[in-house]
Parts: sequence; C-alpha cells; structure tokens
Amino acid sequence: MAFQLPDLPYSHDALASKGMSAETLEYHHDKHHNAYVTNGNKAIEGTKWEGKSLEEIIKGTYDPDAVAQSGIFNNISQLWNHNQFWEMMGPDSTAMPGELEKAIKESFGSVDKFKDEFKAAGGGQFGSGWAWLVKDTDGGLKVTSTENGVNPVCFGQTALLGCDVWEHSYYIDFRNARPDYLTNFLDNLVNWENVASRM
Repeated sequence: MAFQLPDLPYSHDALASKGMSAETLEYHHDKHHNAYVTNGNKAIEGTKWEGKSLEEIIKGTYDPDAVAQSGIFNNISQLWNHNQFWEMMGPDSTAMPGELEKAIKESFGSVDKFKDEFKAAGGGQFGSGWAWLVKDTDGGLKVTSTENGVNPVCFGQTALLGCDVWEHSYYIDFRNARPDYLTNFLDNLVNWENVASRM
C-alpha cells in the first residue's frame, strides 16, 4: 500500500499566534511534505522496498559514504521526518514533564544549556537539514544535527525532538533569521508531552 500524506494534528492556523503562520503550514505540509509522499511512492514502485515500512527503507538505503543520498532515501526519510515534526509541535502550551526534565538536566546540566546546544546545532547546520534531541544507543540524551533528510533512524537512535532547518520551514515567517526561528520553536511550539512520550 502506498504511503499517504497524514493530516495535520491541528488546523493550518493553529500555530499562527505562536509564530508559525497558516501560510507556512500550507506550503510546508500541503506542498513540500506532500511532494515527499508523491515522489517517495514513485521512487519505490517496483523495487524491493515497495511494501516495506518507512524505517526499513531508511535503514536499508542510507549510505554513510555517499556524497549524495539516493532519491529513494531522500524522499522517504523526509516523509518520516515530517510525520514526526508535526506531532512534536502543538497549539497548546505544555510544561516539560518531570521525567524528561530530569533526563535533560542529567545529560546537559540544565534545560537552558540543552536549549543553547540545540539552537547551536540547528543554527550551525550548513545548508538544509535538521536539529535533533535523541536518545542515543547508550540510553543517554544527545543533541545532533543532520544534513538534508538524514535522521536518527540511520544511526539507531530514538528521535525525541526534531526541528526542520530547511528554509521552507521558516522563511515566510522569519526570513533568513534561523536563530530566531529556533528560539521560537523551543519556547513556543514544542509539545513537550509528545517529546517525553518518545522516551
């Protein structure tokens, strides 16, 4: 069965008061995310990957030595990334659950230090990519950044939080001010209960 574009878990204008406009969601979800669905389905049609899960395809097509990843990987990984991204945000403010706050403090020293490291990872990512908070293979929390569509699935990590730093994610609302977008993401958009549920 072909992959489908999931509905947003909220209306297009639900995040507008928090710094992510309806126009951004219309372009980002309805056009960019949908293109990954359409192109991903076309890329795997008739291949051994047809009928496999997103995670199986990502793990099976990621090449750590490649100068450029394949079309199958790029589209399927970006489809997975965006499926997670919408769920990690929400229109309602959520406090950071105690279990997550404790784990963050143990790994980074404080919540503020975690946020600084996350913003540095996203702001320092050259070109397109993602910033992540992951549960690493040793069980500890770690901030990483990845280029283009590469994601924690490739490294056996669990993605707790991901922020899209491709320009289409922020240019309408923040123009070229990626650091401001990252600050707003962490302070106003993250659904911390969703993040904690991934641990």
